[in-house]
Amino acid sequence: MENIKEYSNDEVTIVWKPEKCIHSGICVRGLPKVFKPKDRPWITINAATTEDLVNTVKKCPSGALSYYMNASDDQETQSLETKVEILENGPLLVFGTLKIIHKDGSEETKNRTTAFCRCGASQNKPYCDGAHIKENFEG
Repeated sequence: MENIKEYSNDEVTIVWKPEKCIHSGICVRGLPKVFKPKDRPWITINAATTEDLVNTVKKCPSGALSYYMNASDDQETQSLETKVEILENGPLLVFGTLKIIHKDGSEETKNRTTAFCRCGASQNKPYCDGAHIKENFEG
């Protein structure tokens, strides 16, 4: 069973799936008063506005962080316009909903942000697992 933790204020709930985290640090650098990996709980949701929380969570490259608005009846995450961003010395980030067809023919749908490996060292291809850090990937 997947480990899922939720952190909520009156407006938004942040969902964290630790097994998906590749420790990119985008959340910590974006909102250091909210995302504090050495503290327990590590998310202090009331340390930022809902808008800042949502904008930071949208940048999570692994999908470990997501959110839903508490007032939403279906509690689905907000949809994103499809966008591709190349992180310096890191993965290729694709924002939006994607249908992935693997080489064995299996299919999966990825929502929000998906991080694809650019360094070739990931043990979870085609996805980034953070191996570029150990490999000192430049690109």
